[in-house]
Amino acid sequence: MSASRQYLQIYEKLYSVYGECVCPLKHKTPFQLLAAVMLSAQCRDERVNIVTEKLFAVAPDAASMAEMPVSEIEKIIHPCGLSRNKSRNLHDCAVMLVTRYDSEVPRTMEELIQLPGIGRKSANVILGNAFHIPGFPVDTHVKRLLNRIGMVKSDSPEKIEYAVTGAVPEKLWTNFSHLLIQHGRQICFSRNPQCDKCVIGNICKKISV
Repeated sequence: MSASRQYLQIYEKLYSVYGECVCPLKHKTPFQLLAAVMLSAQCRDERVNIVTEKLFAVAPDAASMAEMPVSEIEKIIHPCGLSRNKSRNLHDCAVMLVTRYDSEVPRTMEELIQLPGIGRKSANVILGNAFHIPGFPVDTHVKRLLNRIGMVKSDSPEKIEYAVTGAVPEKLWTNFSHLLIQHGRQICFSRNPQCDKCVIGNICKKISV
């Protein structure tokens, strides 16, 4: 069976359980999603949503974030961890958006990854969820699942991204990432995965990762 067909089988089985997923990070604008994604590094989405509610109450857009002292940003986002680096990146990113992009979030991978604190994974989240431009974010869940299933053999998020996007139709990329993340959070844990409840158990090679 071709890799493309195998990926589609995995997609269809996961879709039967989780359906069309939405980004769990609460946001009203592309900038707010960008900020939330930045804060989500090594932090649970639930905590990020609590923090962004406070942050966006005082700095809802790039212009207001750019004017806000870094020290004030750091105080608000402290519960998300890594607050020193994240506050600096948030501020510098906002300044760049104001000065270079008229306060708008750019819509291309090439431009997004030039922003402070934004890598390919974050850029793909923004493209797919803010602009509905196909993107396949590879986080720890996606990497673990695709290696465990046996579809990839790589620790490189970029190589995994290219393997999937080269075999799966563009229109499925964003939701496929969501499906894998949901499955990783609910069933296919890093330790003690619930294989007896897994809808892709007959496909999975159960490779130790």
